Amino acid sequence: MPMSCYSSVTTVRLDAIKDAETPRVHSLPCEIEHDGPAEVSAYFSATAKERKHEKTVSFRGRGLKGQEVSCPKGYTGLILQEVHKPSSDQEDGVLKVSSVFNKFTYWNLDTPPSSDDGIVMAMSWPQVANAIHAPLED
Repeated sequence: MPMSCYSSVTTVRLDAIKDAETPRVHSLPCEIEHDGPAEVSAYFSATAKERKHEKTVSFRGRGLKGQEVSCPKGYTGLILQEVHKPSSDQEDGVLKVSSVFNKFTYWNLDTPPSSDDGIVMAMSWPQVANAIHAPLED
């Protein structure tokens, strides 16, 4: 019995990057079951109290502690929007760039931000990867 292997490809259209918005970006410690535009300012006020590089804010009555993080040097963050959603795993998908950013604020639930947070460590990965893959010097 012949076996076949299907794989789909997701294409990212970069042609819209020059017209992309540059919004304030926040990474929240929750899952929001909604796709599409939302009036974020009606539900999340980024008015934060700042002290020692830490921001505090309330979201739906829960205290959040956050910190602003910059993208690694030479990198730009992209927010992608689905243009064509595949109807099966054999069909290709298409995404387009809707927004770009160079920094964002990430939020923890009740826990102060630290260098051990996964998102902070991820931002240092390009530098670590360059060191790992750099040619060895004799």
